[in-house]
Amino acid sequence: MFDGLYLTPITGSLLLFLVVSCGHLYRDNWKKESEGWRLRSWLFGVPAGVGLLMLAFIPLKF
Repeated sequence: MFDGLYLTPITGSLLLFLVVSCGHLYRDNWKKESEGWRLRSWLFGVPAGVGLLMLAFIPLKF
């Protein structure tokens, strides 16, 4: 069913950049706890978590 599902090196690199960026924004937002920080934490945390799961379970094809 998912035999053709894989990451190319460029998509894997872009996904890694997205995960690192969202994770950094999540951490900064959590530390500052300014107005509306919980909603922004969800907006940054969900893409970071999904991206990490994709990097962990979708194979990289060269």
